[in-house]
Amino acid sequence: MGSDRHYPEEGPVRDVVVDGFWIDRHPVTNREFARFVAATGHVTLAERVPRAQDYPRAPSETLVSGSMVFTPPTAPCEPRDWSSWWRFVPGVDWRRPRGLNSCWQELPEHPVVHVAHADAEAYAAWIGKALPTEAEWEFAARGGLRGATYAWGEELMADGVHRANTWQGHFPTENTALDGFVGTSPVTAFPPNGYGLHDMIGNVWEWTADWYRERHPTPASGACCVPRNPVGGTAAESLDSGSAFPRKVLKGGSHLCAPNYCQRYRPAARQGQAIDSTTGHIGFRCVQRPQKA
Repeated sequence: MGSDRHYPEEGPVRDVVVDGFWIDRHPVTNREFARFVAATGHVTLAERVPRAQDYPRAPSETLVSGSMVFTPPTAPCEPRDWSSWWRFVPGVDWRRPRGLNSCWQELPEHPVVHVAHADAEAYAAWIGKALPTEAEWEFAARGGLRGATYAWGEELMADGVHRANTWQGHFPTENTALDGFVGTSPVTAFPPNGYGLHDMIGNVWEWTADWYRERHPTPASGACCVPRNPVGGTAAESLDSGSAFPRKVLKGGSHLCAPNYCQRYRPAARQGQAIDSTTGHIGFRCVQRPQKA
């Protein structure tokens, strides 16, 4: 797992053992999530009015249901100021993934988005599965290639072929869409990796079961010390100064990852995300583990 050649939170490189498991071939789609909602009546976090006690410093008029939508700035901006391109839009949720005038029925085979971590867990429990650990997710994403930079090898565009839905052009103002898509894409639009899995890289970030910490633990020496089925971090470790909510690990990058901004379209890449966050570029997939005798 991990990388020592890219972002610091990905290190150190270390050996990890995971027991066998099954993982969804692609992220959960709008169609699949709609079946879950129809069967259970589940109301996602983005559809609920935030509780004032959870956001004591927020003006009451801002406590409305909604989610974060990517909105390209019209002028050059500071590349580290995410508020220049993310906008909270009241009324947006998984049913209206691209704004108030959109609907999921137009995108049935696209990954469901605007789902919080608890929404992903609820879907997984309903279907008899679970969210993957970071170790399981990264093992699956590598597709059998040990230590490769990408899920398909060492070149981002081997043979000039786009193998994932990422950003082409200068983020966040120019998207040339050379891969054929602006925004999310159908979950099988790009070739699978060596394990037959689609969208392990790009399209949408994916929730995992692990709490986020800034670095992985330094591995102990000796084969006897290789961690087996690790689940990283604690809720307390995952807190940062900007949020009262703990963070879970996201994996895989999204259609907003660009060479000039966020080169996280790699199996080793990871990011911490507050569990109360919903955006138009975060989804999930599930795993199933063999029952222990």
